[in-house]
Formats: sequence, C-alpha cells, structure tokens
Amino acid sequence: MQAGSAWQARQNASSQLARRHARYLFSVPLAVRYLMPGGFRITRGMSVDISEGGISAIVEADLQIGETVGIDIPLKSGQLNTVAILRYHTSSRAGFEFLGLTMDERRQIAVAGRVS
Repeated sequence: MQAGSAWQARQNASSQLARRHARYLFSVPLAVRYLMPGGFRITRGMSVDISEGGISAIVEADLQIGETVGIDIPLKSGQLNTVAILRYHTSSRAGFEFLGLTMDERRQIAVAGRVS
C-alpha cells in the first residue's frame, strides 16, 4: 500500500468512527413542513445525502437550529413522513436529525441509500 493510500484509509476509518451511521449520496425532491406564526408552512427542497440518523438537504426556508420539522421523503419503498430536528444550517445546506424512526424505516433508508 502506498503512503497516500494508507493516509486515505486512515481518514476514511476516522470519519466512519465519528459517525453513527453510514451516509449515502441521495438526491430526491422533498418537502419540509414547519410552524410559523399563523400556521404551518411547506417548503420544497432537494436532498444531498441520507443516513439512518438524518438527511442533508438544500432548502429555502428560514429555519432555526433546534427547530422541529416534518419531512416528506420519497423512497423506492414508498413515502417516508418523519419528524426531524434542524441540527445545522448554512447558506447552501441544512442538516436534519431524524426523530423516532422505527427499525423498518431505518432499514428502508439504508436500502434506498445503497441503491441510489
């Protein structure tokens, strides 16, 4: 193994240890539902990647870190309607942590991520 390859292998192993779930590139349109004064709003977005723990997406809503939202994600096995917390938000991306997924929903996400 070359020095560069060994370094890359260590970096990959280190990244996987820091994450609880494997991430998969996953690009599908999605809907985010959130509460505003006067009621619920829906914004559309595009996912970037997904894991059993959460999803990263491009969304245009003015969301606050820690805010709880509903997310509708089309999977090959059917529509996943779930609740998530916004964990980070930059000008180009938002990161959501899923809440209360069942083992079956986690399996569906893992399968969808590996297939896409």
